[in-house]
Amino acid sequence: MESGSTGSAARRAAERLGRRLELGETRTADLAIVAAELTSNLVKHAEEGALLLRPVRREREAGVELIAVDSGPGMADLAISSQDGHSTVGTLGIGLGAIVRQASWFDGYSRPGRGSVLAVQIWPAEVDETPWAGGLTRPLSGEPVSGDGYAVRTIEGRHQVLVADGLGHGPLACVASDAAIAAFHAAPPGSPAAVVQHLHRSMSHTRGAALAVAELPPSTGVLRYAGLGNIAAQVVTPDGRQRGLVSLPGIAGHQRPVIREYEYPFGADALLVMHSDGVVDRWRLDDLPGLVDRSPLVVAATLLRDAGTRRDDACVLVARASA
Repeated sequence: MESGSTGSAARRAAERLGRRLELGETRTADLAIVAAELTSNLVKHAEEGALLLRPVRREREAGVELIAVDSGPGMADLAISSQDGHSTVGTLGIGLGAIVRQASWFDGYSRPGRGSVLAVQIWPAEVDETPWAGGLTRPLSGEPVSGDGYAVRTIEGRHQVLVADGLGHGPLACVASDAAIAAFHAAPPGSPAAVVQHLHRSMSHTRGAALAVAELPPSTGVLRYAGLGNIAAQVVTPDGRQRGLVSLPGIAGHQRPVIREYEYPFGADALLVMHSDGVVDRWRLDDLPGLVDRSPLVVAATLLRDAGTRRDDACVLVARASA
């Protein structure tokens, strides 16, 4: 973000989205304040700053999610920086404190020299829990849409997640990943292998996709996973150890791929990280102290910022059983 006028544009966009989602006058005004403050901080302090504004849903209610990401200079102490007035040098704003105060839910991560990630949700009513999963996609530079996608569902008490990478990139790849997402939400209750089989049968009209489905235990225990193609996945323990998960060769929607389900230990506070091949797989969470303790959405946004490539569509999804 390079211009102060960007703040006004972000505020107007937030107001339009709030009205469309029927947040109500008060919460739409709060949303506008959050959007303006995030943009102001990115313009004044950040390098390579970006702001994502998008709708989110839970059950029958709609809200708005804002994610601000930059590559530097970062904050030595996010808690202190979130106090009123700290980050508003030379402005009439009230800084990150206003964001925290107006937010229904807030989380962030910052390291000096590495930049910051801030995530905010605005809902019409109070929320009292951290989302157990979060994800982001980013298209290949120059493309209007991403061929990568992700989805999250809870069905009969099962927490299941999907990451899909449509073959190629651009609109036709997007059609393939959208078909996978629609089929995932419509799939009957079943194991990850059964869901992947359902997706395969539902995608024959598309160019196909690499994809993987995981089912997280309700607290601790065993994670179940089935994947086709170049979807990478790892279980990350609180001490930073990483274990890769197995995806078999194949393209969902084409031929007759071998679908097999694997089980992995998944202890308390472990993280599941899944991503497309638009994210390089040499990342390590222990290179960023404290990140493993943040919310899944903040972890996903940080990994996309640091490991995502602009030469391909990219997608990261992170989930935690004990959120």
